[in-house]
Amino acid sequence: MPLSSQPLRKLGFLTIGLFDGADPRRGHESTLEIIELGERLGFDSAWVRHRHLQYGISSPVAVLAAASQRTSRIELGTAVIPVGWENPLRLAEDLATVDILSGGRLNPGVSIGPPMHYDQVKEALYPGTADLEDFSYERVRRLLGFVRGEPATAFNGVEGFEVFSDRVQPHSPGLGGRMWYGGASLRSARWAGENAMNFLTSSVVKAEESENFAEIQLSHVRAFRAHHPDGDRARISQGLVVIPTDTASSEQRAKYKQYAGKRMPRTTAPQGPARMKFAPDLVGSSAEIAERLHAHAAFQEIDEVAFALPFTFDHEDYVQILTDIATELGPELGWRPASGR
Repeated sequence: MPLSSQPLRKLGFLTIGLFDGADPRRGHESTLEIIELGERLGFDSAWVRHRHLQYGISSPVAVLAAASQRTSRIELGTAVIPVGWENPLRLAEDLATVDILSGGRLNPGVSIGPPMHYDQVKEALYPGTADLEDFSYERVRRLLGFVRGEPATAFNGVEGFEVFSDRVQPHSPGLGGRMWYGGASLRSARWAGENAMNFLTSSVVKAEESENFAEIQLSHVRAFRAHHPDGDRARISQGLVVIPTDTASSEQRAKYKQYAGKRMPRTTAPQGPARMKFAPDLVGSSAEIAERLHAHAAFQEIDEVAFALPFTFDHEDYVQILTDIATELGPELGWRPASGR
C-alpha cells in the first residue's frame, strides 16, 4: 500500500527489565544483552522503564551507565523517571555523569506526580517532609535548570585545597537538549513544548476531547509542537506495544495472541477517574502492523518511535521480536538501520 506517513527516521525500543527476586543479576544481564543486541541490529535507541519496590529496573540511570560501557553508538533513554522519587540536584549529577561516560548518548525521560502508593511509602521516602514535597512541574523545571547549567548555589571558589562550582558537575553541554517529558495529557504536551523539552507519547493517554486513541494522541502531538520554539521540528517519539510474528514459532504466536487478548478489554473505553485510554497491542506480521501504523493519525505526523516490549515475555521472545522489528517492520516503515545510512 502507498505510504500515508513520512518514512521512519529513528527506531527505538523500550524494555521494563523484569527480574526474579531470587536471582536479580540474571534479569539485569538479560536487559544489558538486549540493549547490546539492539545496537548490533542497527536500532537508534534503547529505553528502560523504572519500577520502584517491584521486580523491574529500580535504578535506570545505573543500568544505563553499565549499558554505556557495553555499547558505542546506540542512544540510551529512560521512559520515564518519575521525579517525585528523586532529588532534582542529585539526579542532575547522575544524568550528567552517565552522559559523559556514554559520549553524549543519554536521553533522559521524566514525568511528574507523587510516587505510586505515596501514602504507604512516604515515610520511608521523605520522613519529616512528606507533606511538604512539591510534585508539580516545578520539580522538573528545577531538574532542567540544573542540567542546563543554572546555578545551584551562591558559593563557588577555593576553600583550602578544594575547588567548588556554583553549578552541577560534571556539566554536559548537550544534555539539556536531550531531555524528554513523558506526557499523557494536553496540559503536559503544552508544558513540555513551552519548556523546550522533547516529548514522549506512549500507549496510554488521557481521554479529554475524544475517546479515539489516535485522535487523542494526535492532539497531543500538535499541541506540543504549537508551543515548542522549534515548532514542527520539535522531537516527538511515539511508544506503542508492537509484536511482529514474522519469525515467531507457533508457541510464541499463541503466547503473543493470548497476551494481547487479555489486555484488549481495557482498550475499549477510558479507564478510571482519570479516564486513561489504552492503545491495543499490535500483533501480527510486519506487513500487517505497518499497514495499521500508516493508518494511525498520530503516527502519520512523527518520524521517531520507541516500540515497547511486552512486560512478561522471555529473553528468547525479546530476541525474536527485536530482530523482526529491525529486519522486517522497520524497512516496511521506511526506516534504515544505522549501518545502512
